[in-house]
Amino acid sequence: MPLKARKPITPGQRGAVLPTSEEITTRIPKKSLLMPMRKRAGRNSRGKITVRHRGGGHKRRYRVIDFKRDKIGIPGEITTIEYDPNRSARIALVKYPDGDWRYILAPDGVEVGHKIESGDQVDLRPGNTMPLRGIRDGTQVHNIEMQVGRGGQLVRSAGGSAQLLAKDGKYALLRLPSGEMRNILSECSATIGQVSNLEHKNIKLGKAGRKRNMGWRPQVRGSVMSPRDHPHGGGEGKSPIGMPGPKTPWGKPALGYRTRKKKKPSSKFIVRRRGRR
Repeated sequence: MPLKARKPITPGQRGAVLPTSEEITTRIPKKSLLMPMRKRAGRNSRGKITVRHRGGGHKRRYRVIDFKRDKIGIPGEITTIEYDPNRSARIALVKYPDGDWRYILAPDGVEVGHKIESGDQVDLRPGNTMPLRGIRDGTQVHNIEMQVGRGGQLVRSAGGSAQLLAKDGKYALLRLPSGEMRNILSECSATIGQVSNLEHKNIKLGKAGRKRNMGWRPQVRGSVMSPRDHPHGGGEGKSPIGMPGPKTPWGKPALGYRTRKKKKPSSKFIVRRRGRR
């Protein structure tokens, strides 16, 4: 997916670097695979804001994605590559011989007309899904299960891929995009290849209005707030933070503070933590 810089006719277009839509084959989604999305603007069931800076944005409908890939032994044909407003990756519409239609995460390099399949004895081609025990060491994979049969949970964003390093007994060792090395049950399934839309990380929106269209509201620096609104607030003019280390609005350390529970059950599967920046 190449990027394009617009001719700077307006100030908002001067800094914009946006994706082209060359790989997208249709603008009309499959109606039977759509679900309504109710906007909550960052509020929980009690109406309290639990996620700040959310609200507004364009109306969306959810695309039901097949993360489980449980059509075992039934080859499907990719009919369209589509845009999904709810994720950074592209999605692909797959038609199966039994008349079933499903959306999947589109792997990089897969085009309309390609055949994909799930099962134990499938070719190591992008888009095919199989258990980790049958995948060759060094292969790039995505949409990785953490529990057998639950569906892919790891490595689903644009351009993401994990590398299968080794297999030892009932576990397979993977290097995740964050650098973390983690053991996953070798019976868990994964999809071969890298997630599509590799250039997503290089996009520059160019103006605040495009961010508002995505459902994000403005953020304000803590140093310009009052002391009751933020630990960094108060003072005359441009004042420094005034306390040891940057804080969150609730007084917790903001940079480098570890929040992971020390006795979290899944910690035993982590071979090497992701490195600190």
